Amino acid sequence: MADRPGTGGTADASRVQFRIFGGVVLLSLFAGLATDWYFLAGIPLVLLGAYLAVVDFRMLFFLLLFCIPLSTEVALPNGFGTDLPTEPLIIGLMLVYLLYVLKEGRRMSQDFFRHPLTLILLLHIGWIYITTITSDLVLVSVKFSLAKTWYLVTFYFMAGSLLKTRKDLELFFWTIFSSLFFTVLVVMVRHAAYGFSFADIHRVLHPFQRNHVNYAADIALFVPVVWLARGWYQRGTLTRDFLNAAIVIMLVALYFTYTRAAFISLFIAVGVYWVIRLRLMRYALAAAAVAGVAGAAYMVRHNNYLDYAPDYDKTITHTNFDNLLEATYKMEDISTMERVYRWVAAGHMVQAQPWMGYGPGNFVNFYKPYTVKSFRTYVSRNEELSGIHSYFLMTLVEQGAPGLLLFLLLSAAIFLYGERVYHRQTTPDGKRLVLMSILCLAVIYAFLLINDMIETDKVGSFFFLCTAILVNLDLKKNEGRQ
Repeated sequence: MADRPGTGGTADASRVQFRIFGGVVLLSLFAGLATDWYFLAGIPLVLLGAYLAVVDFRMLFFLLLFCIPLSTEVALPNGFGTDLPTEPLIIGLMLVYLLYVLKEGRRMSQDFFRHPLTLILLLHIGWIYITTITSDLVLVSVKFSLAKTWYLVTFYFMAGSLLKTRKDLELFFWTIFSSLFFTVLVVMVRHAAYGFSFADIHRVLHPFQRNHVNYAADIALFVPVVWLARGWYQRGTLTRDFLNAAIVIMLVALYFTYTRAAFISLFIAVGVYWVIRLRLMRYALAAAAVAGVAGAAYMVRHNNYLDYAPDYDKTITHTNFDNLLEATYKMEDISTMERVYRWVAAGHMVQAQPWMGYGPGNFVNFYKPYTVKSFRTYVSRNEELSGIHSYFLMTLVEQGAPGLLLFLLLSAAIFLYGERVYHRQTTPDGKRLVLMSILCLAVIYAFLLINDMIETDKVGSFFFLCTAILVNLDLKKNEGRQ
């Protein structure tokens, strides 16, 4: 029987393509083994990624999402570093999406680009670019701005184009959850071999995480998402029972991260849930603003902050979690007081350059002359060049007062829009999707108070993803009303 027109030709072409790809795989493996340049074995993956980028970049985007919990930091020469395999995928997808916009831009809906949250976000990013130009170390700030750009394009604009329907968001959930839950199980099994010791948590995290705080943040920000995802499935079904068990395992894993901020962030997420339900967001934000200003004013007035200087000899690292909690409220914990040491320096830096700051990414390069000796701890040499450990203070120091105000405006807008979109939903499923985004963001913001992890792929990606999802949910409701 003769084939239908085009069928035979298509099948033959597919076989030829498969054989060519198989040949490339074999040649790459042989070349890698023969030359000891094992990276050559990765050529087929690069070619496959390029093919998917041309044929359907949606598949490549979800591959990136799957890789986020699995990615590992790799140090490069001359002080550079990257996250593999995520950062090359992020950059590649950014370029693909920009080409897509150039080709299809006229046929794309402009509503997402014109949404108030998008416009405020672009103002925030625009100010980062301006302070990059005025930076005290331009090269450092350019690297920071480039990274922020490819996060914005890939995790916000591309995500906004791809994560629109309930089906999209279910795929989004299962793609990330599967790899995240895998890392949780691996780390717990390893940690169990050490008796879940507080002192040994760091050694069991490689290659997935830099430290226990990043690991805890990854789990904590997804706990509300998993909790709400259970509502997609009826009680008694295997999938719902599995997610119930997963919640328990993730909470146990979170406990054994021994991270104080993780527990606090979940309590804050519960509080945000009730604030949204009761339409109290504007009052909660106003109260937070008043508390922040009053606290800062108290510390500055008569140099009251000097009363909180630690005892150098008593401020140590604790290997027992119970001792750590006690040391925290006694102000004798090394990590807490080292934060205070840097925050005090940040206050003096702001006085010196209040409007334009020192440039994105530059806190660590300039803070030492502004430190106060009485707050010094025995790790204050900061050989690992870690940051300020507060994203809000970091923004103020590096981007000046306008930069902080723009970020605060963006933050307030996210939660106010989140509350509005939640109450405009007419179905439990719609409300659930809004809460997934906004509670995930609430956990991230809780961590940002005493950390600056939004620049990492494992946390920063979710900031942009959840904001993009929130915008799409708002636009979808607007379309329904029209």
